[in-house]
Amino acid sequence: MTPSPLLQLIWLASPALPIGGFSYSEGLEAAIEQGLVHSEASATNWVVDQLHLTQSRGDMAVLAQAIPAWQRGDTARLQALNGWVMATRETAEMRLQTEQMGRSLLDWLRNLQQASDAQLSVCARLPVTYPLAMSLALSLAHTPLDQALQAYAFGWAENMTQAALKAVPLGQSAGQRMLARLAREIPLAVQMAIALQDEERQAFSPMLAILSSRHETQYSRIFRS
Repeated sequence: MTPSPLLQLIWLASPALPIGGFSYSEGLEAAIEQGLVHSEASATNWVVDQLHLTQSRGDMAVLAQAIPAWQRGDTARLQALNGWVMATRETAEMRLQTEQMGRSLLDWLRNLQQASDAQLSVCARLPVTYPLAMSLALSLAHTPLDQALQAYAFGWAENMTQAALKAVPLGQSAGQRMLARLAREIPLAVQMAIALQDEERQAFSPMLAILSSRHETQYSRIFRS
């Protein structure tokens, strides 16, 4: 028996998924170094802003369009979306993350024999990004689109919260309060991501790009971004 759709979403959202998400802070560690994040409140606000300003308008909007594209076999659409993701990676660390996590998730799909040969062939012709690989995995769960995006967003939120706990540092209770705030914000972020058209999708976050560039030469760090 295959796992139920709900269990597949929980599996994909789990920090235990072996794709390396735990090793990235997506600029948060650099923000801590610069003094922009220094407490539970500032860490929570930082991650919530990142959810709405970059995830919802960028990668989550791509997922909202790529999941149905996988289901109808629209290869041209998938290639275009993957190219857009690659073009929005403004630093070496951002590009490294999306390529490494994309490859690792494809390896996971191959190992469990979940994706078809035709789907894997589409990915093999591309420098596959994480949103493209994740949209393939989510499409195979055959769940409503909003639930698929909520699972992705919560998995991202857990990784960012764990990064904050280690790097600020914060305690476990603070982490749970952060997740509670994020859980309230995720449905709105999902609605926005689903509603965005191609010309509205964006990845404009100059301060995040600057912090990511600074992180490349940061003296002391525990994360890869």
